[in-house]
Amino acid sequence: MELSVGRLATIDVVIIAVYLAGITILGVWIGRFIKTDEDFFLGGRNLPWWAIGMSMVVSDIGALELVGVAGMAYTYGIAVANFDWIGCIPAMVVAAFIFIPYYWRAKVFTVPEYLGRRYNQFVRSLVALLWGVFFLFMLGIFFYTAALTMNILCGWPMTFSIILIATVVGIYTFFGGLAAVVFLDSIQCVILFIGSFIILGIAMFKVGGYSQLVDMVTAMGGKGQHFNLLVSPDTPTPFGWACVLFGLTFVLSPAYWLGNQAIVQRNLAARSEYEAKKSVLWGGFLKLFIPIMLVGPGIAGLALYPELAKGDDIFPTLIRDLLPPGLVGIVFAAFLAALISSVDSYLNSAATLWTKDIYQQFIRRDKSQRHYMIVGRVLTLVFVVIGVFLAPITEKFPHIFGYMQTMLSIFQGPLLSIIILGLLWRRANGKGAIAGLCLGVATSSTLFAIQDKLFTAPEPFLYIAWWAFLAGLVTTVVVSLLTKPEPPEKIEGLVYSSVRKSKKVG
Repeated sequence: MELSVGRLATIDVVIIAVYLAGITILGVWIGRFIKTDEDFFLGGRNLPWWAIGMSMVVSDIGALELVGVAGMAYTYGIAVANFDWIGCIPAMVVAAFIFIPYYWRAKVFTVPEYLGRRYNQFVRSLVALLWGVFFLFMLGIFFYTAALTMNILCGWPMTFSIILIATVVGIYTFFGGLAAVVFLDSIQCVILFIGSFIILGIAMFKVGGYSQLVDMVTAMGGKGQHFNLLVSPDTPTPFGWACVLFGLTFVLSPAYWLGNQAIVQRNLAARSEYEAKKSVLWGGFLKLFIPIMLVGPGIAGLALYPELAKGDDIFPTLIRDLLPPGLVGIVFAAFLAALISSVDSYLNSAATLWTKDIYQQFIRRDKSQRHYMIVGRVLTLVFVVIGVFLAPITEKFPHIFGYMQTMLSIFQGPLLSIIILGLLWRRANGKGAIAGLCLGVATSSTLFAIQDKLFTAPEPFLYIAWWAFLAGLVTTVVVSLLTKPEPPEKIEGLVYSSVRKSKKVG
């Protein structure tokens, strides 16, 4: 007799079960070699560039992007591809050659720790809190995304699915540490690419090819710009060319690749400065293929299912309706790979921030490395529970991807301003950074509160990110010029113009 779980056949259930069991066992096995906080948080600073690059990519495009970007493409068109082609790749090149080497030389655990050395401890704590709280909300988003797909595929209640995924990922991340995250992410990157291109290929076959897809979508009312990569600023979408250029290319993307702890933490774990650079460039090359495998299913899904209530439903709907038994298991395993690679990254990075930048700084100083490793593991479990309780909030937003970008745009613009000025301008000081960060966040929060009166775009997070960045930049410059500069010996090795290539910062 053929068994099934919702729409999953026996073969699909077996594939998924084997995959989950395999990565859990491997994660626990790697955990046997973790003895110190540096092992748990940074893989002993001995991770290879190729694995780091693949881990960066799969963590960035995780389950949220599979569902969220496909949903945005379903609703707005291929302009969402700009988040990778125009947004990520230029910023990754800049990160590889200018910013990442300085982080690595400083031998820090976190980006806030670098900012604390460059400015002061208050800046470090404030940035750590901003990222730490954001990561907790992101965990809720990831759990909700997984539960949404399981609900459509298997018919399981959302709450049950959220708890199931949180339990599996929590156990795996608790034991694995960053080394397990990176090496398993490299495997999951391959699975993700295979699964995503399978569903894209079948969807395009069902539509009848690219030409037929264009004809079907453009024939729909109001879909005339779905195949425009750059759209007019006055169109009712979040992706007009002006906001893409200023809000994405100049602000959110650099802020993400230069200042996101979940991304930068991998580079800090590289074996050498040279390998840290290579890891980012390798990730940038892989990014060239991401829009094809994420945006394509969303556009093809519009032609096949034009009446969906929410665009975020299109990816799980394609899996459910188009794939035969066996392929469903492979693609769903790819989805779980994306989910796990994102959750383990944010869990590990959240634990790193709260342990190194908050707990170690303000609660228990000068404890053993093993003590901080244990604290990091305990916090990992605590954050899993918090993520479960935050997951239902995601349902209040029209698009999952828009929800994530909305939260990022509140603080990433001001944060980018103090990172850039801190590395490139010797005159920037701690007082300026505090003022710029606080006023920038206040600016973005105010703009969000009155967005309906100022912006025509339905989700104006890119515009808001740009103005918050400018507010933070101008404020930091003005306050720094009006106050005393940092002592030269304090910033030696932390500012672009002061670094000697032969010098390592201790």
